Amino acid sequence: MKHLSVALAIVGLMSASAASAAVDADAAQALMKKSDCFKCHSIDKKKDGPPYREVARKYKGKADAEAALTKHITESPMVEIDGVKEEHKAIKSKDPAEIRNAVLWILSL
Repeated sequence: MKHLSVALAIVGLMSASAASAAVDADAAQALMKKSDCFKCHSIDKKKDGPPYREVARKYKGKADAEAALTKHITESPMVEIDGVKEEHKAIKSKDPAEIRNAVLWILSL
């Protein structure tokens, strides 16, 4: 009986962890629309910037994926568009939860 209780506790913790990591795709896309991200990016078609599915593939399996992508969308690094370097626009939010949700949404594609 004790083993069953421990097993159920572990399953419960795993479920809670998965639920807390759930992505709100609508909220992520709304923030990205507000931030004009879709001007240069789309989910699966090439524009001035890479499609988000390609970004997700680039970071897949990398331990620092979330941190690296968060840095990219919040710190305005220089990017090259049609041979011209320009500053990548930062996402229009200072809320860490909103930013994390957007990053996790991209990585989930």
